[in-house]
Amino acid sequence: MSLFETLGQMDSISIGLWVTGVMLVLVLIGVRVAFAAAMAGFIGLVWIFSAKMGFDRGILVAIKMAGTIPHSKVSTLSLSLIPTFILIGFLAYHAGLTRALFEAAKRWVGWLPGGMGVATVLSAAGFAAVSGASVATSAVFARIAIPEMLKLGYDKRFAAGVVAASGTLASLIPPSAILVIYAIIVEQDVGALLMAGFLPGAFSALVYAGLIIFMAKTRKDFGPPVTGYSWAQRFESLPAAMPIFFVVGIIVVCIYGGVGTPTEAGSLGAFVILCMALKKGMRWNELKGALMETAKLTVMIFTIIWGVLLYVRFLGFADLPSAFSDWITSLDQSPMMTLVFILLAYAVLGMFMDAIGMLLLTLPVVYPAVIALNGGDAVTAADSAFGVSSVGCSIWFGIIVVKMAEFCLITPPIGLNCFVVAGVRPECSVQDVFRGVMPFFIADAITIATLVAMPGIVLWLPELMGLS
Repeated sequence: MSLFETLGQMDSISIGLWVTGVMLVLVLIGVRVAFAAAMAGFIGLVWIFSAKMGFDRGILVAIKMAGTIPHSKVSTLSLSLIPTFILIGFLAYHAGLTRALFEAAKRWVGWLPGGMGVATVLSAAGFAAVSGASVATSAVFARIAIPEMLKLGYDKRFAAGVVAASGTLASLIPPSAILVIYAIIVEQDVGALLMAGFLPGAFSALVYAGLIIFMAKTRKDFGPPVTGYSWAQRFESLPAAMPIFFVVGIIVVCIYGGVGTPTEAGSLGAFVILCMALKKGMRWNELKGALMETAKLTVMIFTIIWGVLLYVRFLGFADLPSAFSDWITSLDQSPMMTLVFILLAYAVLGMFMDAIGMLLLTLPVVYPAVIALNGGDAVTAADSAFGVSSVGCSIWFGIIVVKMAEFCLITPPIGLNCFVVAGVRPECSVQDVFRGVMPFFIADAITIATLVAMPGIVLWLPELMGLS
């Protein structure tokens, strides 16, 4: 029997496993996730359809599908809010709101042990509430916070590590582009996911701040606190930072109050920030820079989505999601232990893949398995394995897996935030940044374990809104 005949007689699940293996090899040798997934998905579609209807017809069907899938999926209204959220962040930076936020945080919490590090975390969390991009947050605070910390005598590795880790908060605190992508993949309500991210994001920021204070108290010459600010000076710093919180309020009112959709909230927020930036004297070059950076980041995200969607459609024809779900539920161990192993697998994958690509590739297979582990699509909280309903499980798992995606943004060898910080600050090498973020692995592990053990932190706001 020839090789082509052997390949043609394979069942769909075997084809799915072989093609998935090819895609992982491509990723490991350095091919971008978008292109590796697109190539693997197209090859898989040709393979499956050729086995059913012959090579000539099979390749025609695959080509037609490859041409229609990206447009039909990416043209959905939900994805339109991604560029608006990203634009808010870049406009806020060019309007000087980021520096004002950092200055306010420095005056209010700089007196704490490791105060400049704590100020960086809290101001990054505030900026994350108007920026949907972790990379942008890291780049902005690398310019603002690292020079301030170095002047005070902070170790450059720790200073760079604080900024890289703080940037990850934008993945969880709304408006978050990754949360939007997750909601679209699993067909969950975007507003519910965005609201669910607030408390876990704030909790993660507090854990980071607590870690910095602990390190400052236990290590000598860690970095002096910032003192000398009177109460009057502290209150003087607040008005310049208030526009950030005003935009956050707009987004929350639109989603929570039912005034508008998340897309409308993002658009209105971007318009308000633009008006503030123009009032502060933003020049044409700065506006052009914000628009270009937004376009570049949006194109990068959408390119990943286009490529991965081909692979996801192939997975559906290969029937891998249901096969994986059946295998996971048949394991002779507790559902919670299985969930822990899934999260550990995400930690390993994150060492070699970017966060968005990783979620797009894995969720079509992993998400049905987690829902099945919990008890199915219509289970109540009382009868479920994880203590949450089917809708609640979708939201809860989304926040946990996005937190894992945050973790992947700072893990070697391809932690994107670390490369961004090193690129912005030439005095900090990539190795310095990776060493600096190592303590924050512990903080992320504490946060993830807490969210797994206490789903109420995630689900309180959505339940209050009647969204879960």
